[in-house]
Amino acid sequence: MNKKIKFALVGCGRIAYRHAEYINNYGQLVAACDCDLKSAEKLAVRYSAHRYEKLDEMMALEKSFIDVVSICTPNALHATQTIVALQAGYHVLCEKPMALSSRDCGEMIKAAEQANRRLFIVKQNRFNPSVRQVKEWLDQGRLGRILSCQVNCFWNRNRDYYQGWKGTRTMDGGSLYTLFSHFIDLLYWMLGDVEEVQAVTDNLAHTGIMEIEDTGAVILRFAQGCIGTLHYTTNAYEGNMEGSLTLFGEKGTVKIGGQYLNELEYVRMEGLERGGTGASAEAYRKYEGSQSQLGEVYANLAAVLQGKASISTNGFEGLKTVEIIEKIYRAAGAFHAKS
Repeated sequence: MNKKIKFALVGCGRIAYRHAEYINNYGQLVAACDCDLKSAEKLAVRYSAHRYEKLDEMMALEKSFIDVVSICTPNALHATQTIVALQAGYHVLCEKPMALSSRDCGEMIKAAEQANRRLFIVKQNRFNPSVRQVKEWLDQGRLGRILSCQVNCFWNRNRDYYQGWKGTRTMDGGSLYTLFSHFIDLLYWMLGDVEEVQAVTDNLAHTGIMEIEDTGAVILRFAQGCIGTLHYTTNAYEGNMEGSLTLFGEKGTVKIGGQYLNELEYVRMEGLERGGTGASAEAYRKYEGSQSQLGEVYANLAAVLQGKASISTNGFEGLKTVEIIEKIYRAAGAFHAKS
């Protein structure tokens, strides 16, 4: 596929504008769809696209003009809308999380296979320069066997953030889905599958504001033997504090840190003492959000559809992230039962 790639965006909230920017770099936005027609129209006007209120109407009227549907809707809608788009013959790029259950992820993968279409999952943190460097060292065996790891996610989300579907049990699903799934993805990408989990989660500072947890402490044992910890919270005072991943290996120790996994803070390895620093974080409304690299996701999509690359994050890897999150929430059953 060497022609200009034609896209449709489903879900026209704030994240859709970031998608539209990169779509414009690698193709053309043909249509925008949102159950709030005014939101769809606002985005469509900016990019001279058509606007729709209903997904089935958009797909019926634009069937010959769209190659890829980008799903940017609330978490709980990802599976159904992705499957509908795949069955209609489109490739799909789905925002994280892939879905709110591993079963739904499996149905999405099945739909892509049956339709012979591509299913891309947004996991842009894999493209962070600091993350890519550490993954390269891991693949080269520079760190030796990984013995343990530590992930810290210390962010701030106040009352204003939890508007609409965010923070609801049914549409959001939990902080690990909406805010921290990228960290879970990196753990799987670097260290493989998780066999055992112990976890405690609770809502300590957002009672009456949201239905999900704002804090969690997790212990993980990976299939390859590594022991890891994950501490996450949305209660960092007044702003985002840290997003970090530390690996302790037989031949080295590295820490990717900063607020958003955007700095290689600590490196001690055989033959190497210090690493570099990643690019600065991208502004994200009131919060400075995770280093985007979303453009790299669209660059990969374009390369895949042109037959020049393989998918950076496929449906199976999106499924594994959801499986690990499910294991964590099952282990933290006391909080989820009372919620």
